[in-house]
Amino acid sequence: MLDFRAIDSLMLYSYFDSDTNDSKSFELPGARPHYNPDRPGQVEHIFLDLVLDIPAQSFQGTCTITLNPIRSGINTLTLDAVDLEINQVKIGKHEVDFDHDGQQLYVHLNQPTEVNQTLKIAIDYTVDHPQRGLYFIGPNSDYPDKPIQVWTQGEDEDSRFWFPCFDYPGQLATSEIKVRVPQDFLAIANGELIATKTKGDQQIYHWLQKQVHPSYLIALAVGKFAEIKEEYNQIPVVYYVEKNRQEDALRSMGKTPAMIEFLSQTFGYDYPYPKYAQVCVDDFIFGGMENTSTTLLTDRCLLDERATLDNRNTESLVVHELAHQWFGDLVVIAHWSHAWIKEGMATYSEVLWTEHEYGADEAAYYRLNEARSYFSEDSSRYSRPIVTHVYREAIELYDRHLYEKGACVYHMIRAELGDELFAKAIHTFVQDNAHKTVETVDLLRAIEKATGRNLLFLFDQYVYRGGHPKYKVSYSWDNDSKIAKVTIKQTQAKDSDKLSEANLFNLKIPIGFGYTKKSKGKSKKKSTPVELKTVTVQVSDREQSFYFPLEEKPNFISFDVGNNLLKTVTLDYPVAELKAQLQFDPDPISRIYAAQALAKKGNLASAKALGEAMVSEPFWGVRVEVAKQLVKVKLDQSFDGLVAGLKDENPRVRRAVVNALAEIHTAASYQAIKPLVENGDPSYYVEASAIQAIAKIAAGNTEDEPTEAEAIALLEMVLQERAGWNEVVRSGAILGLSQMKTSEMALNLILKYTANGVPQALRLNAISSLGRISTGQNNINLERIMQRIQELAKEDFFLTQISVVMALSQMETPKAIAVLNDLAEQTMDGRVRRRAEEAVQKVQKNLGSDKAIKQLREELDKIKKENQELRSRLENLEAKTK
Repeated sequence: MLDFRAIDSLMLYSYFDSDTNDSKSFELPGARPHYNPDRPGQVEHIFLDLVLDIPAQSFQGTCTITLNPIRSGINTLTLDAVDLEINQVKIGKHEVDFDHDGQQLYVHLNQPTEVNQTLKIAIDYTVDHPQRGLYFIGPNSDYPDKPIQVWTQGEDEDSRFWFPCFDYPGQLATSEIKVRVPQDFLAIANGELIATKTKGDQQIYHWLQKQVHPSYLIALAVGKFAEIKEEYNQIPVVYYVEKNRQEDALRSMGKTPAMIEFLSQTFGYDYPYPKYAQVCVDDFIFGGMENTSTTLLTDRCLLDERATLDNRNTESLVVHELAHQWFGDLVVIAHWSHAWIKEGMATYSEVLWTEHEYGADEAAYYRLNEARSYFSEDSSRYSRPIVTHVYREAIELYDRHLYEKGACVYHMIRAELGDELFAKAIHTFVQDNAHKTVETVDLLRAIEKATGRNLLFLFDQYVYRGGHPKYKVSYSWDNDSKIAKVTIKQTQAKDSDKLSEANLFNLKIPIGFGYTKKSKGKSKKKSTPVELKTVTVQVSDREQSFYFPLEEKPNFISFDVGNNLLKTVTLDYPVAELKAQLQFDPDPISRIYAAQALAKKGNLASAKALGEAMVSEPFWGVRVEVAKQLVKVKLDQSFDGLVAGLKDENPRVRRAVVNALAEIHTAASYQAIKPLVENGDPSYYVEASAIQAIAKIAAGNTEDEPTEAEAIALLEMVLQERAGWNEVVRSGAILGLSQMKTSEMALNLILKYTANGVPQALRLNAISSLGRISTGQNNINLERIMQRIQELAKEDFFLTQISVVMALSQMETPKAIAVLNDLAEQTMDGRVRRRAEEAVQKVQKNLGSDKAIKQLREELDKIKKENQELRSRLENLEAKTK
């Protein structure tokens, strides 16, 4: 399942931030250890016979569970059944007594169980307006064009909301769904379609899943879909979308057959199911869900032609959910605490596919951004062990530790074993555990069985405890003795004295000394041969110094050659070595670290080196990072280097440059970006970033122009004229308006777009933007904002609630806490509840901020700007005198 990662990629605003290192505990009040319940027996088969009443948003069903008792003497079976109206329960042909408390169904057996005497439990039930598990989607007065659909979502423990079951992943069974729907609707479920039958104006679909799987992966999707058929090795590969989206479907999911072939080889196991269907549905609450053989995806992942220019999020989503058909569906986790096994591998499969499809540099950069996503959560929300069974609801585990950190752990396993043994270990794990349940120890055992390697040291440090190493690396050269000194500090704790043995990491780290062979003319990275002499050291203490006798001084030093370890690193090297590393290090991540270190030097030489890299660096990912760093060099010369990047052929680079120029609040940066707003850009994202940027510049500008009024007029034009794919461009205008925190005109526009009837993607961004703009508004307008948010908080749609929490988390009023507390108490969704509670803590911190400190910061920014002008002139003068 792809949780907020997909939501963040589709919404321009991200809930998570990294503006604080005040990491808090993962375990909130009410958290407790969770274990699978005792098993009364083995569920062999689940058969759902359903009749949908789509207009009434209700259905009638019979759930027949075939259970093989594994112990005798059980008198009562306890099933999960939330908000179901239980009408009758039969064992075989005999009706039996039952009790139902709204949460669990207690079936009282006429006689105690006996081992190997199979029971068939038939439960007749009805559901009216289900709140979770099964969702009815349809048009209303605000959204008359919304399609009529029915779809399910079981993970983590929501299947119990639409059929009675033993709702935990440790029970594996075959399944069957027979469903009656209106004749012009399609119904798609797990497995293979074994029969269809017309009955009056109704169509009955009968699906059978012959391979065992857990209850949370049982799925159904109903709608008036277009069906696009492809195949892989005679296995149907089918895409279901609304009937006007066929071209978008092929554009977005057309690589699926190639992905199936790639993952079959990668995992050493042929695709294990009779079909692979992907169904794009409206209002889906996740990015995607890997139901066995029938993945559900948000329809917002469908790309138009322009979106394919720089959007690989859909491609990553598709390969992620496909990878789950092996990791999660074929090999099933025994308990939610081990969900990283499947989510980490599905996320790492995004890296593996990127490497296969686009090359090693692209994969390395993709992996770096996955690590950064985890770092953000680790620093701003909490740090936790990947494997923990202490929580309130299992859905809380579906975070960036589970996905991105899990992916990085898989990569470290690969780096430790090497490609050949890693493949052997993964093949062994999948083959030995196909159609079974696993825990983390089973992965360790498979690795040892396949390779003889014991990687418990890696799991102990990265899986069973929280955190990661944070290194500060310094280098010096003694020319007389020809010795290179490298000092490595671990800085996981703010106070190094508090860095206990338990917080230290003990890892082998390769250090490379790079030598470039001189060539005639100006050296270019592509044409300059580079020799890398690598030495591996064991780093286990707070601070260690290593001495390396070398024949000659290296041109650059590369820490953690290959950058395979999950870590953060700060380099303290001389400028010459950093410039050489930025230009010549063969690893793109090392070049990025060099760019970061150069920016911290903050001098003219650094600005020139970064400016040159904006033009000469061959890999777009490094150019993106160079743009981010160049703006941090507070010299006027940085502006020229950035402006050159506006002409970069890669839209991701142009976007990074625009975002960097937005940090320079001058008329020159405004004028450089303004044409992208007026004339557009081939990329939706570049255009949206430019729109945000001009607003940010205008809001923070201290000069006569540009004025906020001018910027607002531009943004209003965008809102009126540029509706389009997923509302990316117009959402950029909304987020730009939110930067103008004192403007009532900007607030009025944002409020306008929070109304029902506004396209959902645009509306969600408008709702979340209310929080940002609130911090500069007067009391009357603040009251208007609070009144609107209170109205929005009453809506029960998951994404609306999340957007409300995002808005409230940024506010600086005690009233926000009251709304968050009410939302936490009333929401049906554990993810919303947790984020609301975390947001309360953030608002409390916002309230504790001293307004005088804010004023001092504003004054300091003004002084810094004046200082930048003086330093720029001084650097120019010094350069001329040399």
